[in-house]
Amino acid sequence: MPCSSAIPSPNSDDIRFALKDTLCRCAGYPSIENAILAAAQALRTGEPVQKPTHIPNSIHEHKTVGHSHLRPEAVEKVTGDAIYTDDLKFDGMLYAKAKRAMIPHGFLTKLDISKAKALKGVVAVLTASDVPAEKNHGLVIYDWPVMVGVGERVRYVGDALAIVAAESQEIAEQASALIEAEFDLQPVITNAVMAREEGVPQIHEKGNLLKHIKVRKGDMDTGFGEADIVLEHIFHTPATDHAFIEPECSIAVPLPDGRMEIYVGSQIPYQDRTQVARVMGWPEERVRIVGQLMGGGFGGKEDVMGQIHTAMLANVTQRPVKLLFDRRESLLVHPKRHATQIRVKIGAKKNGRLVAAETELYGDTGAYASLGEKVMTRATTHSAGPYDIPHVRADCYAMYTNNPPAGAFRGFGVTQSAFAVESMMDKLAEELNIDPVELRRMNALHVGSFTNTGQELKESVGLLECIDRVDAEMRKQNAHPFNPTIDSKNPNLVRAWGFASAYKNTGLGGGAPDISGADVELYADGTFQVRSSAAELGQGLVTVMRLVVSEEMAVAPEKVRVLVMDTDLTPNGGPTTASRQTFVTGNASRYAAKTLRDEISATMAEKYDVRPEQIRFEDGIVHVNGHSMSYSEIYNEMVALGKQPKVRYEYEAPKTTPLGQGGDMHFAFSFGVQAAEVEVNKITGEVRVLKVISANDVGMAVNPLGLQGQVEGGVMMGLGNCLTEEFIVENGVVVTDQLARYRVPGIMLTPEITAIIVEHPIASGPYGAKGVGEISSIPTTPAITNAIYNAVGVRFDKLPVDQEVIARELWERE
Repeated sequence: MPCSSAIPSPNSDDIRFALKDTLCRCAGYPSIENAILAAAQALRTGEPVQKPTHIPNSIHEHKTVGHSHLRPEAVEKVTGDAIYTDDLKFDGMLYAKAKRAMIPHGFLTKLDISKAKALKGVVAVLTASDVPAEKNHGLVIYDWPVMVGVGERVRYVGDALAIVAAESQEIAEQASALIEAEFDLQPVITNAVMAREEGVPQIHEKGNLLKHIKVRKGDMDTGFGEADIVLEHIFHTPATDHAFIEPECSIAVPLPDGRMEIYVGSQIPYQDRTQVARVMGWPEERVRIVGQLMGGGFGGKEDVMGQIHTAMLANVTQRPVKLLFDRRESLLVHPKRHATQIRVKIGAKKNGRLVAAETELYGDTGAYASLGEKVMTRATTHSAGPYDIPHVRADCYAMYTNNPPAGAFRGFGVTQSAFAVESMMDKLAEELNIDPVELRRMNALHVGSFTNTGQELKESVGLLECIDRVDAEMRKQNAHPFNPTIDSKNPNLVRAWGFASAYKNTGLGGGAPDISGADVELYADGTFQVRSSAAELGQGLVTVMRLVVSEEMAVAPEKVRVLVMDTDLTPNGGPTTASRQTFVTGNASRYAAKTLRDEISATMAEKYDVRPEQIRFEDGIVHVNGHSMSYSEIYNEMVALGKQPKVRYEYEAPKTTPLGQGGDMHFAFSFGVQAAEVEVNKITGEVRVLKVISANDVGMAVNPLGLQGQVEGGVMMGLGNCLTEEFIVENGVVVTDQLARYRVPGIMLTPEITAIIVEHPIASGPYGAKGVGEISSIPTTPAITNAIYNAVGVRFDKLPVDQEVIARELWERE
């Protein structure tokens, strides 16, 4: 670590200066800082690096889970020994490049690949006419063409027209540039509202409407008729990019038996297999997806990017083919967070009780569906906030446009709707002269409440505790947190706090089967392996699986290996999305281990003539009727009896019902509350976030150390969403085509983050756990914008916050 070796006793300022130009999209900057401080101390003293001591264990007592543990892959990642897709090399490997349309809308009238094919070193050039079977791919709707053919419609700049395989990356890029295309340009649909207007071009045969999503609860005439006050406002959020540090990379390797292996960092390996097989016209078993470590995903590695293209080229050339996106191609092509327009109308009694909420959302899903319907459904169902409101109506129009597609992104639509409704809650509190925290407290969902979709919450609702604990911590620091405080040394600097609440479903919901499989196997050396195709993209799933099996088998975590993301060797874990994997794959791992333990107990009970419940599993030893046996001995005993110590368990989460049919739309919800203190410069409009207090009801903290990282990363991603990030597209042309043009927040913008763990367990979760991956980022944006208003009286209804707007409005007032 350069800063700790250069400065023997670095402080926070030293570390932040040294890392000021380093980006971490997972954004656990406080943990990085603490790790460097710990490493520096170890270098000075010669003692081992000390583990964090400031992170409390779970309040639910267990032997292994609920305590802080390091990730199995942590050292490899820190030292640079970790292997990613781009690091892999195969004999005879070719390099691929896609020719992109680079126009937002039009018909391809001519495509000339002759110069590219003639270039020395080019091995193959394929076009739409070479697609073997199905022409389109997609996660829910197959509407995204593998390549656009002559006479067909180009719908965004990232559409592929041809793909090249060559002996080197340089030759592939030269060949791609030699491909000539001509177009009949069409009018560009630039936003979701425009897409719904009369007389505009229809991007798809079925029209521009992907989905009209509806929520209905109670009666709106009654609700607003009962209201003493009604407020209404429109909010806008931009498209944003995942900006994962590792861009997309796929390598397809043809095998002698006719099968195809594809090495890729993907959030849904089995879905990749399905989509590749459909396009190739093969049975799924002919394709093997071998998942690799990912340098971030955040929802952005769910859609197929290079997997199909490399498979086609490898099949034609019968050589391994690698397709690595450069940053520009990644920014142009992969799906973004949905840009939205959200109208919120709320009605309340004078005492602050909410009686009605009406929302209307427009979501820009771009050129293709991706997960747009699912994302905008979550935005819609959560659009009235985590509040108990008797009368709710919501309408969402998820629209096709000629912008890059929009799909899954951490928060899954709720990030956008939370900004709108939480801003309105503060506006309502001001109008009624009620404390913003008290307004949320009196309306908060609790056990016995009904959500906006009419689902009764029967357990695991920790929202009130989150509100109370964040409020208490905030008021410890400032008894009047929402009043502006002027810096005594600089009267142009004003500070204030803001507050926001949120909730987010765990799991797919909406009636979709939510299933994950896991294998647990005992080996001859007494170690275990747990396997699932569920994706590890840095969020800590591998650690969760390891700890769960360790807990159930009563062995040290180091005795448990984890294999994930291989469609040949691991059962289907489903998509890594919707904060579901700790719940579903955690449960699959747990029940697989419990079943194996029960089989061991039954076998040993029969052999030693004791009841199974008399057998004890402790510290890696199985105690049977006075005998103490290691797991290695247990393995030998079982194999001698003709039994394989291996179990596969397929876990299915509790049933849910589709939107509009009543009942439980989701099997669990996580809840989050944040308070943010900001400092605003009245001259320049610059906003600094000084402190964030974040409480999250996660059911049960399986690994508190990993949870801390999720909270820190979520806060930083929320901060970027609020203050710095915008993926700019002008008339369908991408402006943000370099990472330098996309402002990911760095360590210098990191506030002091206080993480509070709230644990209201859910009976069906593993040890009571729910998801945390998304909820930790959702309330951050409105907490900051509410704080800005409390500091200087400037209310933002459009993101990201523009400091020039603050400066201009304050200047105009004076």
